[in-house]
Amino acid sequence: MPNVESARKRMRTNEKRRQRNRANKAVLKTSLKRIGALVEAKDAEALQKAVAETLSVIGKTRRKGVINRRRAARLQSRIQRRVNQALAPAAPAAPAAPAASVPPEKTV
Repeated sequence: MPNVESARKRMRTNEKRRQRNRANKAVLKTSLKRIGALVEAKDAEALQKAVAETLSVIGKTRRKGVINRRRAARLQSRIQRRVNQALAPAAPAAPAAPAASVPPEKTV
């Protein structure tokens, strides 16, 4: 335990900030898990709504300084990519390229 008053105060404020940051991180993690569940369920309407809410939560935690700006950008990018893949119709497999029947000529 610190003996100096300023150190005691610093300890109190650090604890308050730690609790606040933990709460913000918990909200972020919960919304990320909800996105994952909705991607698996393939519920497009609910997914779009949850994506908007999650992106908002990411922005708020970034502004509060809970997460780094690069991590926020990375999370947003990964969410958007995952949702776009989930909502995109399955593309048909591309036909195989025909084998060349005549070998290419050599140039001298």
